[in-house]
Amino acid sequence: MNFKIAKLKEKLLEKLNETLKAVLPIIAIVLVLCFTIAPLEPGILLAFLLGAVFLIVGMMFFTLGAEMSMTPIGENVGTSMTQTRKLWLMTALTFILGFIVTISEPDLQVLAEQVPAVPNMVLVLSVAFGVGIFLVASLLRMLYNISLAHMLIVLYIIVFVLAFLAPDEFIAVAFDSGGVTTGPMTVPFIMAFGIGISAIRSDERAEDDSFGLVALSSVGPILSVLVLSLIYRPDSASYVPESIPDIGNSVELWGIFAEGLPEYMREMAVSLLPVIVFFIIFQIVFRRVQKRMLIRIAVGMVYTYAGLFLFLTGVNVGFMPAGNYLGQVLADNPYKWVIVPIGMIIGYFIVRAEPAVFVLTRQVEDITSGAISAGAMGLSLSIGVAVSLGLAMVRVLTGISIFWFVIPGYAIALILSFFVPKIFTAIAFDSGGVASGPMTATFLLPFAIGACTSVGGNIVTDAFGVVAMVAMTPLITIQILGLVFELNSRYLRKMEAKKAAAAFARLPDDEIIEL
Repeated sequence: MNFKIAKLKEKLLEKLNETLKAVLPIIAIVLVLCFTIAPLEPGILLAFLLGAVFLIVGMMFFTLGAEMSMTPIGENVGTSMTQTRKLWLMTALTFILGFIVTISEPDLQVLAEQVPAVPNMVLVLSVAFGVGIFLVASLLRMLYNISLAHMLIVLYIIVFVLAFLAPDEFIAVAFDSGGVTTGPMTVPFIMAFGIGISAIRSDERAEDDSFGLVALSSVGPILSVLVLSLIYRPDSASYVPESIPDIGNSVELWGIFAEGLPEYMREMAVSLLPVIVFFIIFQIVFRRVQKRMLIRIAVGMVYTYAGLFLFLTGVNVGFMPAGNYLGQVLADNPYKWVIVPIGMIIGYFIVRAEPAVFVLTRQVEDITSGAISAGAMGLSLSIGVAVSLGLAMVRVLTGISIFWFVIPGYAIALILSFFVPKIFTAIAFDSGGVASGPMTATFLLPFAIGACTSVGGNIVTDAFGVVAMVAMTPLITIQILGLVFELNSRYLRKMEAKKAAAAFARLPDDEIIEL
């Protein structure tokens, strides 16, 4: 018992250390800005700092909980489904899994509130349906060894055709939806689900095909919102941003957090319920998970629940108002273009605070046996998100259409897919969905909205699209990492071949060589 407690403490400290490394740079950047060129009201600053505490504790418990519960559930479901060898059952369970996990995604509720003239439940169910369908497509791709690059090319051609037909007010929101629906609830399941399916395959492409599920699942929401935009033609599609709270003292500060806590506790309880029910039914039917693992999963689920509602309270109550206010103040600066490099710096560090990024980078390192390290993945993601935030801030200041960025960006990403190892393409497109999670939706999007408000731009067309930009650039940077990896591997193979040839040439003519 003492050993288990000691092991748990060790794990918690490990997760706390990871979280502090991710969040402290963001806190430092905001503090430097608020004490120099972007003064914040004391109440907003204190809300931001208290929100950071909630965020750190929440991320610590969430990452531990996901490791203990979400990952083994996904792997067991994926493996058990595939072992049945019944395609209809595999397809049905995959669709149900994608559907309920998407409904459980808290970021989707935020998106539903921001799309005008479309009933929330219609949007949520449509997006969940899209994710379910595309998760089935991912399953079929893995079972029949279909090229991910070819599927992505066809799907994104359809996406851009629909985007040209859709009203302008929905285009950025549609692309954003592909990022927010692959958040802290969805990614651990889908990543582990893919690993579980590939585990029963022995061919050389099984490892490559274990990635790519998040990529295809991210396309579903984009198509769903674009189709909805063709059905719902609102007279007005304006977005009204949340008001920044007026905090007079410490009691009022705690009051807004105390008000938010029960709300997010209820929200996450409802979000997790479908997943828990699904797993209970799965366990009753397959009886795959042993008692000890069931206890571990149950404890992990409690940690996941606690971590998510603390995390969401911190980012929604503390980070969102601070992001909005900071964007307004910086854009009011006479040198408003300073928001571009500042946005890049914030983007570089903020992606490391995304809960799902921890899950992806660790699983990539494990599945590739360390060939692609979590550190290299993290650096590539940070560079990609920094570039995307710089471009997003240029859009806010100039009002340039999002098409001028996403069409060339996706074109470059898809062209690169033919020159890099297939596993890097799958990981890159997974990374796009993972990088654009709760931190992006609750800090960077309000930051862009605040800046757009100050410069008098159109919030729906200019500020929205930040999530889409964050989801796009990792597709390029991770594949460039793969290209460097491939070129380096070829160079090393050539050097080894030359050394072997030189050693062979030095052997006497009568030397006996054992084969």
